[in-house]
Amino acid sequence: MTEPFGLPSIDYGAIAPMLILFGASCLGVLVEAVIPRARRYPVQLVLTLAAIVAALVLVVVNADTRTVTVGGSITVDGPTLFLQGTILVLGLLSMLLVAERSLEPGGPFVAQAAVVVGSERDREQAQREPGATEVFPLSLFSIGGMLLFVAASDLLTLFVALEVLSLPLYLLCAMARRRRLLSQEAALKYFMLGAYASAFFLFGIALVYGFTAGVPNGADSGFDFAAIHSAIAESTASPLLLFAGIALIAVGLLFKVAAAPFHVWTPDVYQGAPTPITGFMAACTKVAAFGALLRVLHVAFSGASWDYTPVLGGIAVLTMLVGAVLAVTQTDIKRLLAYSSIANAGYLLVGALAPSKEGVASTMFYLAAYGFTVIAAFAVITLVRDGDGEATHLSRWAGLGRRSPLFATIFTFILLAFAGIPLTSGFTSKFAVFGAAFGSGHDWLVIVGVISSMILAFPYLRVVVMMWLAEPGESTPAVTIPGGFTATALTIGVVATLLLGVAPQMLLDLTVDAAEFVR
Repeated sequence: MTEPFGLPSIDYGAIAPMLILFGASCLGVLVEAVIPRARRYPVQLVLTLAAIVAALVLVVVNADTRTVTVGGSITVDGPTLFLQGTILVLGLLSMLLVAERSLEPGGPFVAQAAVVVGSERDREQAQREPGATEVFPLSLFSIGGMLLFVAASDLLTLFVALEVLSLPLYLLCAMARRRRLLSQEAALKYFMLGAYASAFFLFGIALVYGFTAGVPNGADSGFDFAAIHSAIAESTASPLLLFAGIALIAVGLLFKVAAAPFHVWTPDVYQGAPTPITGFMAACTKVAAFGALLRVLHVAFSGASWDYTPVLGGIAVLTMLVGAVLAVTQTDIKRLLAYSSIANAGYLLVGALAPSKEGVASTMFYLAAYGFTVIAAFAVITLVRDGDGEATHLSRWAGLGRRSPLFATIFTFILLAFAGIPLTSGFTSKFAVFGAAFGSGHDWLVIVGVISSMILAFPYLRVVVMMWLAEPGESTPAVTIPGGFTATALTIGVVATLLLGVAPQMLLDLTVDAAEFVR
């Protein structure tokens, strides 16, 4: 439905959370330009947290909204609202970690201007100042792109959202202060591989558009998911266009979820990026990417599921095995969690490929549960540090249980949740996605998932044994006392991991109620 002069009708209430974040991010850029550096931190912090909270409130207010707006390019339905709420909650926790670490002099963030065009004096001055505050508007731009990514209902909007969420991340990954060369190398790898993935995605859009043009009379041809769904049943064009388009679009989406063989950027980026940004990416980006993948598979290409499921199932198997096996060989805690993230992407694919409401619901539950756990994990990593910064090599964690028993206990619980031990959210979420896959006849995926989970438990338990049974050495760092922001994020992450393990029914019911797509 359009207004006079061909303008599309817009439900501003439905898209208000995205408008708030994009408006606040633009305002944050102006703050960087007009307010002196010494006064920017409190302004940027309040602006960022207020924008995220306001957007979250509006998502809750829109809980019963089911609409397609902005000329059919944005859909607000159950999955959209649940995933947007999840992104905002996890984004809020991530920004608490960012706020804590960016405040301290010599923290993990360095001003990009000083790195790129500054003199040696500028760089030395940047080392003495609090971390760069441009991290806040960049993060808001990325979160806004994520909200749009899970709501997009046509391929062009999906591509725009992909770039809006990705481009700030490339910059954020390069902002590590103490490991500047490693950070910038990781950011360059991420950017180059991301550009290739975006090119594949665009080429896939073109092929799918060519396929929809084969609809008789061209009545339903276009980029929107409803038109693609109709064209799969009615188009007279060669199905090779459709299959090639699905394959290329899948490359772009699977790159963002870190599925094998498109995962090679993940370990380097996780290790090189500032740890709060790594946590932000590990939690929020995965929710956004799988949210978009769910809509593409269950709305646009559902009519071709018989054809693509074996291929994507093979990718899920490869992803689970690659993540589990290579995690065993890691000696850096951030690289270990990177391969853990890859394996978890495989488990999420198992749920996403289940062609049922239970598959969508279980995947959304897994995304929320995993997000809380991974935020808590990276919060602990930011605390294990010495005079040179964070101690991420596993040998440095030997005997940590005797130096800091409280935080070693917390990290042990987090690792057990990653391993899927009962009474943690990891067990509940794996049980949910495997149950949905088994009910859909994908028994082979469940078998491989269980085997890979057993393999992946080994590196987790190795860290536990190292922390508690090894003698602390001279290089074993202490755990710093967390500030209020870090303590809040860590507490919420740990409590959510526990509650979703022992009493998950409320969130499970919420995901089931929200698992209906508006076509």
